[in-house]
Amino acid sequence: MQAAVTVTPARVPELLLNLATVRPVFLWGAPGIGKSSLVRTFAASLGLECVSLLGTQLAPEDLIGVPQIRDGRSVFCPPESIARDEPYCLFLDELNAATPDVQKAFYSLILDRRIGSYELPEGSIVIGAGNRATDNALARPMASALVNRLTHIHLRASATDWLTWAGEQGIHRWVTDYLVDRPDHLWSQPPKTEEPFSTPRSWHMLSDVLHSFGPTLDDETLKVIAYGTLTPSHAVSFCGYVKIVRNAHGLDAILKGDASWPHRLEDRDLLYYLAEAFRGRLVKDLPASKEHVSPAVRQTAYRAKSLFVQLAEISVEVAQTVIAEDADGQPVLPAWFLVEAARDMPRLVEARR
Repeated sequence: MQAAVTVTPARVPELLLNLATVRPVFLWGAPGIGKSSLVRTFAASLGLECVSLLGTQLAPEDLIGVPQIRDGRSVFCPPESIARDEPYCLFLDELNAATPDVQKAFYSLILDRRIGSYELPEGSIVIGAGNRATDNALARPMASALVNRLTHIHLRASATDWLTWAGEQGIHRWVTDYLVDRPDHLWSQPPKTEEPFSTPRSWHMLSDVLHSFGPTLDDETLKVIAYGTLTPSHAVSFCGYVKIVRNAHGLDAILKGDASWPHRLEDRDLLYYLAEAFRGRLVKDLPASKEHVSPAVRQTAYRAKSLFVQLAEISVEVAQTVIAEDADGQPVLPAWFLVEAARDMPRLVEARR
């Protein structure tokens, strides 16, 4: 299902309070974005127990129950996990990953709040959640009859929301400080190949491991856990950031001329991180139009071109990341700066010889 309108996690509790209490709701979102956590937290805020049913692990009889003979008639007995006396939150996780037969078994439970002769207690709420087919996750087409029984909310990742939550949950300082600088690294599109990718969940996992290892964590082990939880390019950048934190070797020192780009091959992850930070600084400091270039900015641009040459002498590949276009093929740095950089590059190279 495609999202016409998306919301951040911070909006969800308010929406659920006014939707889920009167009608069943379905949360759509990429893997690891925090759908399950949002539902459990919302249920707790209402004082309701959250009972989770995982669609991929169910068969129709797990919902309908098994028949018993009573007074010569068959009576279906729903499972104990569903048939409760007190109101609760029924969370149908990965509902759209369930088989068609299981999805059909949910119809009456979702719309009529009933299975056989059992009816959900007054005050109970029903919330479903699942991934989209575009997320390269297990997802089956949802029948129109089921779609029409639910109110649909589409989630998107929000670094602001997640960092607010992280500050209250004791997420490792390296993780939160890094994502303050690189909020775009909180989430990445799930890859088509089998490899880790960055999500709020994976950053939380990384934080737990960092806490577990403590200050004795060495660089090689850091690489293992970063590459085991994050998108590869994010892992490179995060490892570089940690080196900066540990070695007090930052971009500001390079810009001032107090330090140089790291040259060692084993510091290549640090070089990548500094190059990305350098790119971000230029995007921030350089105006889009040359008409607004002040003498101070002009000096910054000249220093940036010189640093770019130095970076290219160490690694052309890393230097290219500074001037690379965005995902849509559009320049990120101002056009006037790119033109001047291309024009002045031979002169800057000669000046260094």
